[in-house]
Amino acid sequence: MNNLQSQPVLEQRLRAGIAAMKLDLSEQAIAGLMQYLELLQKWNKAYNLTAIRDPEEMVTKHLLDSLSITGYIKEGRVLDVGTGPGLPGMILAIVRPDLNFTLLDCNGKKTRFLTQVKLTLGLDNVTVLNDRVEARPASERYDCITSRAFSALEDMIEWTEHLLDENGCWLAMKGVYPQDELAKVHQRWPDIKLETCDELRVPDCDGERHLVILRR
Repeated sequence: MNNLQSQPVLEQRLRAGIAAMKLDLSEQAIAGLMQYLELLQKWNKAYNLTAIRDPEEMVTKHLLDSLSITGYIKEGRVLDVGTGPGLPGMILAIVRPDLNFTLLDCNGKKTRFLTQVKLTLGLDNVTVLNDRVEARPASERYDCITSRAFSALEDMIEWTEHLLDENGCWLAMKGVYPQDELAKVHQRWPDIKLETCDELRVPDCDGERHLVILRR
């Protein structure tokens, strides 16, 4: 399947997944997601941004998986740590132009890709940072800190707690229910509470998916 033939098929798969998740996305947002997907395929051939090579898998495991937490992003400034090729941060930024997203990763190839996406799609609500999260100054504060398979919950909190606003929350995307990780967090930070751990439903995606929400 060449690229010209595949685009309508990929868009159909994306739209079907969006409908299955009952998301109300604008045509502009869907067009932006397709542009992102096209850039990811192009850059991935040269820079190995993701181990997933099949475009249909990219729709399911990257786009739809990231979109599965759309309803949990409420308001304010969002920091996506270890964002990689922008997952879930760039995907969320495309569909939530009303919010400001900071996408942080220490891999220069990935942040250069994200900068290109930002420029190509004209996303004024995105800031791309090539840095280590623990090196960011405590003067930066975010209402929500997201991650997708970035690290253990204990590490995520240790490296980012200086960046979370007093009333903010952590949103960590996980596979199976992270029982052991949650126990370690509770033991180390008794003041950090589990608000919820919801099972995520991602169309055509095998395996468990959960979203852990933590607050001080």
